[in-house]
Amino acid sequence: MLHALPAHVARPAYDRTQLQPGIVHIGPGAFHRAHQAAFIDTLLHDDPRWAITAIALRSRDTTDTLRAQDGLFTLKTLGPASWTRVIGAIRDAFSAQDDPSGTLTALGAPATRLITLTITEKGYCLDGNGQLDLSHPDIVHDIARPDAPRSAIGWLVAGLARRKAAGTPPPVVMSCDNLTDNGSRLREAVVRLARQSDTGLAGWIERHTLFPRTMVDSITPASDPAFLDALESELGTRDDAAVCREVFTSWVIENLDCEPVAALGRAGAVLTSDVRGHALAKLRVLNGAHSALAWMGLALGYQRVSEAIADDWLGASIAEMIGQEILPGLAPVQGLDPDAYAQGVLARFANPAISHKLSQIAWDSSQKLPVRLLGTVADNLQAGRPVVHLARAAAAWMRFVVRAAREGWALTDPLQETLLVAGRDCTGDPAGDTARFLEMEQVFPPGLARNPDFRSALSRGYGDILKLERGLRP
Repeated sequence: MLHALPAHVARPAYDRTQLQPGIVHIGPGAFHRAHQAAFIDTLLHDDPRWAITAIALRSRDTTDTLRAQDGLFTLKTLGPASWTRVIGAIRDAFSAQDDPSGTLTALGAPATRLITLTITEKGYCLDGNGQLDLSHPDIVHDIARPDAPRSAIGWLVAGLARRKAAGTPPPVVMSCDNLTDNGSRLREAVVRLARQSDTGLAGWIERHTLFPRTMVDSITPASDPAFLDALESELGTRDDAAVCREVFTSWVIENLDCEPVAALGRAGAVLTSDVRGHALAKLRVLNGAHSALAWMGLALGYQRVSEAIADDWLGASIAEMIGQEILPGLAPVQGLDPDAYAQGVLARFANPAISHKLSQIAWDSSQKLPVRLLGTVADNLQAGRPVVHLARAAAAWMRFVVRAAREGWALTDPLQETLLVAGRDCTGDPAGDTARFLEMEQVFPPGLARNPDFRSALSRGYGDILKLERGLRP
């Protein structure tokens, strides 16, 4: 079918029959296909040893679609200088739930030199302190049944156990999710789970397995039916695995001395010794502002990012939050101009070609709020900096939950039931309503929840959001 595509559509210039599986990726959602797979597609033109085996932990919808298309899918960038490209980097795709034996084989294969993950924050099963939550239902299961894991962490431990038993060197294991110090967090989680059943394996992992820190960045809207229909008209064929993203993309990786990291550098990734600085800037500026914009934009009745940021009051509020409450807490990062980065983020939000739904950004907000905003809040309170805009954003999330509870929306969140109960109990009293949410230690660290300055700012911010819901500006 590739030969029948329009001439302007770029396609793999390498022989896909010569590809060798060198990467296992867990979580082949839209972001992976739009981001890491595109980098790997570039690499494969010069080195065929890095093809991807894509594994979904549970749902088989995406992997079934990819298998039906021989792993091929279309990537379209949106905005100025846009382009359309077929990505050929995925050579196999399946669900771990459907094929546990194949999953272990892929994870343990000597040819697999890199394992990457995009499983969102909640997929790491971490507690409020950033450590593996041994009481998480999936982790409880994986401790009892390490041979039949459910969690991504469990699968990694099982795969590494197989390699140790076979005398196969461990792969590089790389988180590509928005977690501060994601490599360290992933390493600690894997070692902690391994230690529950095999201290020797845990020690082997600690001594021999590399978990580089990374930072990934590219706004990737959901591939909704309107996008897929328009792309079908462009291509002349249907591609249900197609994805879209903005033109801008970045992959920053800790420059460890190993072959997989060097290969990704050749593919265009930035290799640096200060991933944490880049990642923290992205997490707090882009991701933090993205979530704040989503919660407040939804309160104003907007549906998409570009619409919300175009609101004069809301756009100014987000810019002030970044400039007054986020940037002052960031340490200098080599190669990063914070003011220019912030302006670039706001320009990316305003891109009208990106149809990014606020409701999509609001998914799993109970997991995003602590890492995207509350860390900045805690730092600011300790340093005596303001938290007015940050607290208002947190209050907007609370009101988002209240509206979902009252109006019967689907709330895509691992704490759905707990949140909906709290939302239904809210009365519209700022102090009382915010106090209900502050009791949730899964979201708010106790020290922060008890801080009187934060509680006061949160209550005032909650009152501001009540005004927004009535069409007023604070």
